[in-house]
Amino acid sequence: MASDIDLIIKSKIKAAVPDMSVAAEVADALNKKVIQILDEASKRAKLNGRRTVQARDL
Repeated sequence: MASDIDLIIKSKIKAAVPDMSVAAEVADALNKKVIQILDEASKRAKLNGRRTVQARDL
């Protein structure tokens, strides 16, 4: 999976933690983590003979 895809909306991070300041690098770190989770989930789906990532793969 391409790591240059932005899956995280920065304004939504601030909305999720309204009583906190959010450092600029949080969005990039969170994006990398989500991509890693999706990569692992897609591998798990493939190992189970599926082409569809399901919630249980997460």
